[in-house]
Amino acid sequence: MQAILDKNKGWIDETWAKIETKLRRNSELCRHKIPLQTIDGVYDDHSGGKCAAWTNGFWPGIMWLMYAATKEETFKETAENAENALDTALEDFNCLFHDVGFMWHISAGANFKLTGNEKSKNRNLHAAAVLAARYNVNGEFIKAWNEEGFEGWVIIDCMMNIPLLYWAAEQTNNIAFKQIAMHHADTSLRDHIRPDGSVYHIMDYDIETGECKGPAPSTQGYDPETSSWSRGQAWAIYGYALSYIHTGEQRYLDAAKKVAHYFMTAVVPDDYVPRADFRAPEEPVYYDTSAGAIAACGLIEIAKAVPDFEKKMYMQAAINLMKALVDKHCDWSEEEQAILQNSSACYAKGVHETWIYGEYYFVEAMYKLKGFEPLFW
Repeated sequence: MQAILDKNKGWIDETWAKIETKLRRNSELCRHKIPLQTIDGVYDDHSGGKCAAWTNGFWPGIMWLMYAATKEETFKETAENAENALDTALEDFNCLFHDVGFMWHISAGANFKLTGNEKSKNRNLHAAAVLAARYNVNGEFIKAWNEEGFEGWVIIDCMMNIPLLYWAAEQTNNIAFKQIAMHHADTSLRDHIRPDGSVYHIMDYDIETGECKGPAPSTQGYDPETSSWSRGQAWAIYGYALSYIHTGEQRYLDAAKKVAHYFMTAVVPDDYVPRADFRAPEEPVYYDTSAGAIAACGLIEIAKAVPDFEKKMYMQAAINLMKALVDKHCDWSEEEQAILQNSSACYAKGVHETWIYGEYYFVEAMYKLKGFEPLFW
């Protein structure tokens, strides 16, 4: 694996230097913002009101990655401003749902890990308690949303939120947090992942009996029954790799590898740029670069975990994905604040835009390739 990294060192260093230059400028321009996407090249701002968008942790998360790598105060200041703004969301229980891990674990959790800030630790523990409270005992799952009619809906994205619970178990010496996380991971492993390694996006459960009723009649992919939404695949790759890291349970690493093999095969026809859905019609073509960046993060962790003879396959796939993004889908100019272009919110909606979650995972993947620590998840 190290030979692959050494071979690509020049490209990695060059790309990271561009990231530093662009994000150093952005940290100043967006000092008091929480961006979601760029409009005409300029980041918008979602720091007002209840500040409860599921994406609001990614901007401070990017800033903490940059601070961990550079120790430059400009990144720390911007990250702390965004974290403070998120308090309005933490104060309103009704606006919180399963994505509290995205919102706080890479913002407040990263702050605590890097600086020891006790207030940040407390914020993250509150978020963990909110997530644990969503657990359905009979079904052994964490429900996704609060709206009426969605009580039994479980989403593959939640695999990226449960690392918050593993962390909370360690911080509080309360194993219940870890047990909830593992029960949810096992339920998702049983019901979300198809035999071929493709992934259902949303499954619906009876909230009284816990019985799985099948795919929910809604999805961010092309079709809830048959399609393979690429970002959902990526959430599963990285989410199960993280569950393996936190528990040491081989079944989670095996699940991450199974989904990864499907993903690695599916991106080859498009030169490693993922389509928004791998099973959608050939036309029109919608890409989702965020799926490539997320998958790359997971593949790098799989490469670290597997035996030596397997490492090259996963690390090379991660580099292939990132090179495809850098070569074809990045904007390094000052006229466009976002780096990663052509992320998609879902199939046929919000396509080919500059979503902040794509930006976060792009930066995180390059951070990993540079060899920086720690892992915030």
